[in-house]
Amino acid sequence: MQIVRIRGAFIAVVLVAVGAGIGYWLRSWGPPPQDRMRPASPASATEPGRQILYYKNPMGLPDTSPVPTKDSMGMDYIPVYANEAGNEPGIVTVSPQRIQMLGVKTAPVTARASLARTVQATGTIQPDESRLASVTTKFDGVVEKLFVATTGAHVTAGQPLARVWIQTPDTQMATGPDVITREIDLVIALQDKNQTEIAQAENVLRQYGIPESAIEEIRTTGRATRFATITAPRSGVVLEKPAIEGMHFATGDPLFKIADLSTVWLMADVQEQDMGALHVGDTATASLVAYQGRSFAGKVDFIYPTIQANTRAGQVRIVLPNQDGLLRESMYANVAINTPAASGQKMAVVPDSAILNNGASQVVLVDHGQGRFEPRAVKLGIQGDGYTQILSGVKPGEQVVVGANFLIDAESNLQAALQAFSAGSSASQGAGGP
Repeated sequence: MQIVRIRGAFIAVVLVAVGAGIGYWLRSWGPPPQDRMRPASPASATEPGRQILYYKNPMGLPDTSPVPTKDSMGMDYIPVYANEAGNEPGIVTVSPQRIQMLGVKTAPVTARASLARTVQATGTIQPDESRLASVTTKFDGVVEKLFVATTGAHVTAGQPLARVWIQTPDTQMATGPDVITREIDLVIALQDKNQTEIAQAENVLRQYGIPESAIEEIRTTGRATRFATITAPRSGVVLEKPAIEGMHFATGDPLFKIADLSTVWLMADVQEQDMGALHVGDTATASLVAYQGRSFAGKVDFIYPTIQANTRAGQVRIVLPNQDGLLRESMYANVAINTPAASGQKMAVVPDSAILNNGASQVVLVDHGQGRFEPRAVKLGIQGDGYTQILSGVKPGEQVVVGANFLIDAESNLQAALQAFSAGSSASQGAGGP
């Protein structure tokens, strides 16, 4: 038992000595408790003429103090001054190394009097409807012989297309006017040499669609004819040819369809949101898959007054010259329509790449230099020429970020800074209001 008491006393003495040593060590590395709690001298921590916002931990820890103080090691907290880089409300700071790594580019807000906008669309080539001709007759008949027997053939105005046999009412299946009787009226007028009746008879035959060649044959022979030659009413390309030799046709049946393709229509589908920017007379440039590297210039001729319900697109008619015949029906085309936006008073504009858009609001990053960027909410106007009009938020002469702004957004917690900016703006507006 005596030995146990001696050992316990020895252990107690050792523990007391260790505790005293630790206490002495701690006192040697830190100031006395009263010094730790005593605020730092304002004269040693501040600079005359500069406003101190707060004091930050000297070791970079997140805690701050509104008054001068020391940390647990006795080190003075560092004053943070107003307008110091990285401490201005609504300002985000990026280190010079990061700016160089991100490849940040800026451009000035400029003032312009006008902007031109380019609307992109797609469409197909169609014949010009005003240059189409359908070849029909005003009498019944039978196609005796075709002089143009293939579709796609080029014809000129007045060129013979077919020779037809004219049916009369006494012929089975005939339903048209009695053309032969009208021809006989002309023969009688010619025999009587009655110029008035000759002119009247010829006009009646023309109204029945009898070509001049058949009327001239009656004048020459003095006899009615059962045959007539159908000629092309205009120059162009035969798009359709229902007529075949031996075919019976009735009054009004189409025998040929001819199109003048020296100009064609590009029927372009334009998205609904772009329709309001277009005007008749706007220039357009079309590119086709068939002709890589080549473009075709034209003009907007008509803007259709309807929107397709299923695609939410409107249709625009663009007239394209086609003298060399390269543009063919149903060819697919991409088209860029150049439409002047607004002109008049000077407007503040920034490059399109300067706009940060989250769907609900738009922001630009204003460069204040030395790695300081201010996210500024803006209101947008018209767009064109690669620029966007700024209705409010920035003014000409300010520098905005146009390259790597999305990276700066991720790097510097842009949304938090924007909230600070918005809160500050709201407070200042409230203070200045009535």
